[in-house]
Amino acid sequence: MTVTIPAPHYKEHRKRIKERFSSEGLVPFRDYEVIELMLTYAIAQKDLKPLAKELIARFGSFQAVLEASVEDLQQVKGIGEHAALLIKLFRDAIQYYLRRTIKNLDIISSPADLVKYCTSAMAHLPDEQFRVVYLNAKNQVLADEVVQTGTVDQTAVYPRKIIERALSENAVALVLVHNHPSGSPEPSVHDRSLTASIVSAAATLDIRVHDHIVIGRNGYRSFREEGLLQ
Repeated sequence: MTVTIPAPHYKEHRKRIKERFSSEGLVPFRDYEVIELMLTYAIAQKDLKPLAKELIARFGSFQAVLEASVEDLQQVKGIGEHAALLIKLFRDAIQYYLRRTIKNLDIISSPADLVKYCTSAMAHLPDEQFRVVYLNAKNQVLADEVVQTGTVDQTAVYPRKIIERALSENAVALVLVHNHPSGSPEPSVHDRSLTASIVSAAATLDIRVHDHIVIGRNGYRSFREEGLLQ
């Protein structure tokens, strides 16, 4: 007599979640389901829903899972190097795509694309990071560079270093971007003072500062939109 052993329940579930993505995309997915779908391409023969939920519980959010280091991800039981690298690949691929998207755009007429890219790259960083986007006469991106990484409290940015880099890129304009690890994107007194210093230094060489964007987990603030930059 032949005994048929039923397939584990998770096999059908893995099949269904892939079919849902194929037909509907990610819009109707919950955060843990997106993580679960990712993991199906790295971990075989396992029910991945509990692991996906554990990752989000451990790191606090979907975004934080993607921002976690490979080493920290591997501290979660069930996540090996292959799975951790796959999660890092998804995060870096998103940022690579958005960076390529802004490369040939007029950033001033398409500010939402720049904000989207910078939010993806910076919103969940544990420390403050200051980056500069260097633009040509058509407001297209020549370079996007992190010029300083600081502590949670303060970033030391030197205007001369930024201007020297602008000259080497033949940039005619800049967009300043930094994140607030605290979550609130509200510009501080230090942010305003630093912006004024960079604007002043840039003006001596006819380089324009188009905007200073502050990124937080709770949104962003634009100096230009709020009338803080003339």
